[in-house]
Amino acid sequence: MNQIKYYFTTTEDGNLAYHVNDIKENVDTNREAVALKMNYKNEDLVYMNQVHGNNVQIVDENSPKLIENCDGLITKTKGLPLMVMVADCIPILFFDEIQGVIAAVHAGRNSTFLKIAQITANKMMSELGCNANNIKVIMGPSIHTCCYEVSEELAKIVKTSFGEKFCKGRNIDLHGINVKLLEEVGIRNIRISEVCTKCSTEPFFSYRKDTKTGRFAGIIVR
Repeated sequence: MNQIKYYFTTTEDGNLAYHVNDIKENVDTNREAVALKMNYKNEDLVYMNQVHGNNVQIVDENSPKLIENCDGLITKTKGLPLMVMVADCIPILFFDEIQGVIAAVHAGRNSTFLKIAQITANKMMSELGCNANNIKVIMGPSIHTCCYEVSEELAKIVKTSFGEKFCKGRNIDLHGINVKLLEEVGIRNIRISEVCTKCSTEPFFSYRKDTKTGRFAGIIVR
């Protein structure tokens, strides 16, 4: 069995994104501290310029550390940490301890509608030999149905594309949609954090709470 470590950072770990209004040195310091906490080398960390799409890339030790125009990373390289950054969107971590394959995915509304979770799972299975029964999935702290209100138009898209049960009025259930997409390809081992980043008092950044906010991260390494 491959030993896999993962962690969802909190506001106490500070902002981990360069693209929000923060000083580069602060972000560097915060990333360094998380690397120490998780016991990997900060210079090995692979992260994304996330664009709310469904591009999922398989990376290894020779890949660039910043992957452009990407919302999902997969690797089977030992010691290569993967990071997804969020502030309400769902950070989804995948791992298969048998094959030693891990993935980090940014599943906001758009990426969810574009079936990024399913695309990731399919790549793990078709390209890296994973079996659906061995893939475990964790959805980290993120905005829940209670606070995720969208326009009538978007709610209609959800009803037509995924089903009525994923809407409560104009509030939509992104977690439910992602679970449905994963179950369609045979994945059953799915855990969902109950923390709603917007209304809970837990220490996570939330864009809906404050648009001038940092980003916390889901990080996974084996």
